[in-house]
Parts: sequence; C-alpha cells; structure tokens
Amino acid sequence: MLALTFETACKHIHNGSLTIMFSVLKNNTYRHLFLAQVIALLGTGLATVALGLKAFELAGENAGTVLGTALAIKMLAYIGIAPMASAITGLLPRRVLLVTLDLVRAGIALLLPFVTEIWQIYLLIFLLQSASAAFTPTFQATIPDVLPDEKDYTKALSLSRLAYDLESILSPLLAGALLAIISAPHLFNGTALGFTASALLVLSVTLPVPQPGSCQRSFIERTTLGTRIFLATPRLRGLLALNLVVASASAMVIVNTVVLVQDHFGLSPQATAWAFAAFGFGSIVIALSMTKLSEHLSNRQLMQAGAMLVIAGLVAGLIISNYSWLLSVWFILGVALALIQTPAGQLIRRSSHAQDRPALFAAQFALSHGCWLITYPLVGWLGANLSWPLTFSLMATLAILALLTSRRLWPKDDQDELWHSHEGLAEDDPHWQEGGHQHGHNHSHHFIIDEKHPVWPR
Repeated sequence: MLALTFETACKHIHNGSLTIMFSVLKNNTYRHLFLAQVIALLGTGLATVALGLKAFELAGENAGTVLGTALAIKMLAYIGIAPMASAITGLLPRRVLLVTLDLVRAGIALLLPFVTEIWQIYLLIFLLQSASAAFTPTFQATIPDVLPDEKDYTKALSLSRLAYDLESILSPLLAGALLAIISAPHLFNGTALGFTASALLVLSVTLPVPQPGSCQRSFIERTTLGTRIFLATPRLRGLLALNLVVASASAMVIVNTVVLVQDHFGLSPQATAWAFAAFGFGSIVIALSMTKLSEHLSNRQLMQAGAMLVIAGLVAGLIISNYSWLLSVWFILGVALALIQTPAGQLIRRSSHAQDRPALFAAQFALSHGCWLITYPLVGWLGANLSWPLTFSLMATLAILALLTSRRLWPKDDQDELWHSHEGLAEDDPHWQEGGHQHGHNHSHHFIIDEKHPVWPR
C-alpha cells in the first residue's frame, strides 16, 4: 500500500524536477554547506537512537519518562537559547562560529557514553541542544547570502527539506546496521564524527560577511529583535499562526504513531517504522516538486493550501479503521506539512535585511518549537484519555482556528513595495531616494521592518 501510494504521488512530479533541484549544488560553497548539513543530520539521528538505548540502560522501564523529559529540555533550550544566542553570535564571524559549535556538539557526543546518572543525560542534552539552537538559525541565515538568486534559494530550501526527511528514514536503518557490528555506545562516536566532518566542510569554504547593523543595539534589543520583526510584519504573523497548524499535525504523528500502530492495531515495530516512512515520503514528494510549484503559486497560496490539507488529513483521521488508511492519512499530512514548512525561509528572506536574518531565523526557530511544546503534551494527554476520533477532531479544530488566524493576519495582497511616510525625517535625507518613487512626503520601496521603519504601513 505504501509503495503504491508513493509511486502514484511521484507520477505527478515533473520528470526534470530532481535534476533542476540538484543544479544548485554547482555552487561550491553551498555544496559544502549542504553536505555539512546532511552529515550532521545523520550524526544527530544516530544520537537519537543511542540516547534511547542509553536511557533504557539507566532507567529500564522508566526510559520513556527519561526520553520525554529530555525532549522537553530540548524544546526549552530551543525556545530560550535561540534568541539569546542570536544576540551574541551576530557579533562573531559566521564560519568561526559554525565550526566552533560543531566541535562543541562533537565533544558533548563523546561524553554521552560515559554517563552514569540520569541527571547527567539531562545536563548534556541541554548543552547539546543549546549549541544546536545557536547553530541552526545561523546556518539557515547564511544560505540566502550564499545563494542571492531567489530561484536558487528555492531549490536550496527544497534540498534542505529533502535532507531532513531522508534523515528521518535512513538514520534508524543506519543505526540498525551499525548495531549489528558495534556496541550501542559507539553510536555516539558516529555522532561526534558527523559533527566533526560538518565542521571541516564549513571550514573548507569562505562565507559571505553580512553588513553590520546600521546602529548599535543593546543585548536586550538584539535578543528581542527577531521577535519584534516577526510581530510587526503581517506575513510573518501569518507564518506564526501556520506554525501552530504544523505543530497540531506533526505532534499527532510523532507522539501517537506508535500507540495507534502497536496498541490500537496490534502490529509490529516494523509497521510503526513504515508509518513514519509514509509521513516522510509525503514530505519528500513536495520537496522534489517545490521548484515547479513555486513558479505558479505564491508562498501564501502554497502554505495556506498546505494548512487546508492538514485539516483534511486530520478530519480523515476521524475514520481511521485500518493500517492502510493510517498510511494514507500520514502520507497526506507529510505532503501538507512540507507545503507549509518549505517556503518559510523565503518569507524570512523577504522580510529582513541580511544583517538581521540570524535574529529572524532564531525567532522562527524558537516560536515554532514553542508551538510544539504546546501540542506535544496536549496530543499525548488527549490520546491517552479520550477516543481517537475526538483527539483528531480537537486537533483539526485547533488547525482550523490557526488557519483562519493566518488568513486574517496575512493579507491576500502581500506586496513587497509599499508607500509610506517618515515623520520627522529631514527632506534632504538620502533615504527619501530609496526605491526611486516619491510623492510629497511619501515614498515607495521594498518595505522591511528596521530602525527607520518600525511600524507596518496601513
């Protein structure tokens, strides 16, 4: 059933989509950065498996509680550390910063096999995820500077989505193969090797240096900069609401797949793996076709279509009666979430100056994980205490409310160039000449929230 669904979906992908998407790898700098991302992701996947085995070794039947706490610590680190890290890391050279954070993560991974107490797991996970909370937004903010052409950047976003999805499928397989020849603690060595290889790849290229900010900001201003731009920009407020749509569906898949497959349907762990694979395959289909889709549809159309598909998938979950139907629903949700998540980087790029992008990517990183911090425990509690149809219906209702909020916050006529005025700005200020369009005390140019433009024009 899964193979048939995937094959059918792939028939709708343009024959040249894969070649077009991979053409961006001709850029030497981006190719090295993409390989660094892939290798680090595989290392992280190995660490996930190894951490589960370590938790079972130390806690036995309470391993689930340990992993649940570790997941909560991860989310809290992402939410709390990312904005503060962006305030500090924005002052440092990006290549030095990325290499240092990779090496820090490698060092922490090497320490994990020697853990003998549960609290030590929690501490090392917090340090590891804090480093990731600084690394990931900085890495994401670097790609638009490496690939300034919008079409190339679209291809890079699709490749990034593809890398995440393939990692979720391949990492468990790789871990299983390695466990046949090495002991579980050595999986952490694989993680350390992955981060070290990532550091070497980043070190092998020269990264663009973003322009410094136009004014000196305090630490608090730098920490809150990304969130302030987010909340002041209509399309980003719409993205924030769509993050909740994503969280409502992805939490359902991540938290309750094993319960549905092995408890509700009484199937094997292998069936659980195939269910996760169905979800990943749906996302891969969109990653392969995003370049073509973006030529015909705007980001708003793509992302809100994805939100409507999320709602359709959750509603379809109300009548899940067998495993094949579950695979189909999970595949649909994979397609839907990729439609929302893949273009998010383009919205951030459109809505920020190069020097402010790390702060904005950090805000998106923290805010999206804040949505997951809400939906993960909510979905777990609903699934354990209510019927499955009621659980699906409540999450569909949450997604509907979030979509309606997004449509209200993100205007349909979302233009980059806007007419606006500047109270108190001298008439001979060079800023009036930006954009080349001026009428009286109003002028028009690509509008981005910054020091001279703190409020979105009505």
